[in-house]
Amino acid sequence: MSRRVTITDVARAADVSVATVSKVINGRYGVAQATSARVQQVIDDLGFESSLVARSLRSHRTQVIGILVAEFEPFSTEILKGAAAAVADAGYELLAYTGAMSGPGWERRYLSRLSGTLIDGAVLVTPSVVEAEAQVPVVAVDPHTGPTGFPTVDSDNLTGGRLATEHLLALGHRRIAFLAGRPDLESSHLRESGYRQAMAAAGIDVDESLIRIGDYRSEPARGPMSELLALDERPTAVFAANDISAIAAMEVAQAAGLRVPEDLSVVGFDDVPEAAGATPPLTTVRQPIQRLGAEAVTMLLTLLRGDQPGAMHVRLDTTLVRRGSTAELAR
Repeated sequence: MSRRVTITDVARAADVSVATVSKVINGRYGVAQATSARVQQVIDDLGFESSLVARSLRSHRTQVIGILVAEFEPFSTEILKGAAAAVADAGYELLAYTGAMSGPGWERRYLSRLSGTLIDGAVLVTPSVVEAEAQVPVVAVDPHTGPTGFPTVDSDNLTGGRLATEHLLALGHRRIAFLAGRPDLESSHLRESGYRQAMAAAGIDVDESLIRIGDYRSEPARGPMSELLALDERPTAVFAANDISAIAAMEVAQAAGLRVPEDLSVVGFDDVPEAAGATPPLTTVRQPIQRLGAEAVTMLLTLLRGDQPGAMHVRLDTTLVRRGSTAELAR
């Protein structure tokens, strides 16, 4: 392993003092333009980078934004893409961080580890708690309990739930199952409310035996989906609360000998990249996930400048994307 380049190495190669290199790195006065250019060239040639901790001790800023997630999965990955695009020309870097399924309150632990010395601010993706005592500015994306007064970005989950269900109703389906998300997430409750509102508007009583919890995950969704298919009068369509559980639902149905969409229509929610690549391609409700990340970073940058965002809560529209997993009810 090659040795890390130090500030002393830069000073020696540029034939200046360590103090001069420090001034150049931190943009301080007192260094001739030609000398500064020579030092910067050596820094580039040697690939020298000062550590985030050292940088924060000198300037009290790291120019790094943390994207804190409970785990890396398709939704949070798309959030990261949007965040990266938004920060590209802002003079900040991104640090994506997870403790891999740390349980409730994970954001408190992550913020405690990173705030002040590694990050200047944080975007929390689906946090269980928005930390009131955070040492740095914080913006939440789709928090568990919904908007709480803190800067928040989310999608219109209620309308999205209605759109998915109305699409299946328009195709003639009446026995429509709902494969719900995590019970502790407001987004899941809102998507279920949208489903129930659409059914009620169509004059159809919801059969509670058609409601199962898929937990927003592939494996936990498979058992409940098998239960739905084992009913004496199985559903003819399923609205799953996210794409990952919808894809699992299709796989369970296909393994049971059902054709999608000829025998069973399936709608998801999110429109992650995996949706278009599913077999068949998944009809879903698109929430602009990358834009969620971009809006959160834009809001955080405003806070880091010492300003207040124009709105403390930004809600983005959801739209139906029709693909190959839904069809008219066979007569």
